[in-house]
Amino acid sequence: MILPIVAYGDPVLKKKATDIANDYPNLQDLLANMFETMYNAYGVGLAAPQIGLPIRLFVIDTTPFSEDEDLTEAEQNALNGFKRVFINAKIVEESGDEWAFNEGCLSIPDVREDVFRKPNIIIEYLDENFQPQKESFDGLVARVIQHEYDHIEGVLFTDKLSSLKKKLIKGRLTNISKGKINVDYRMRFPDQKKKR
Repeated sequence: MILPIVAYGDPVLKKKATDIANDYPNLQDLLANMFETMYNAYGVGLAAPQIGLPIRLFVIDTTPFSEDEDLTEAEQNALNGFKRVFINAKIVEESGDEWAFNEGCLSIPDVREDVFRKPNIIIEYLDENFQPQKESFDGLVARVIQHEYDHIEGVLFTDKLSSLKKKLIKGRLTNISKGKINVDYRMRFPDQKKKR
């Protein structure tokens, strides 16, 4: 089932999410719905707060991203087929020299900005079967994970922008929160409490 994606301005997007237990109700259905919602919106990642649930859960499938012709062959190969579920994730280390990459977000449609992040991460998480995992990732895969991880920490990519950039996009963000934007996927807007 395709769920509405929560738009910028909803308090759930600024709330630090809580861990879930392995008896979380209908988890497999929720995961299937999150993947379906993400694919419907042409995203490569979706966190539970983006569908209104303040829980530490996000899903990623970077395969569509691998078709970007501006990427190197190595980057495309790393992204192709990378599909994961992250439950109760904790980034335990970020390392390397920060680098900029143009990011967007399904909760903030039509806003894209360069965001600086470290290229290497080590993350601990539970997979969809609640099996503990500890892995290291780098490059664009790490970046997608960091972006989604920020969501469960109550952080948006716009929070990482300079004061000047924030001022420049303030009007656009206000319009998104009021539903004054055209999107081709279902959204829930905080100021109007309506679905499209």
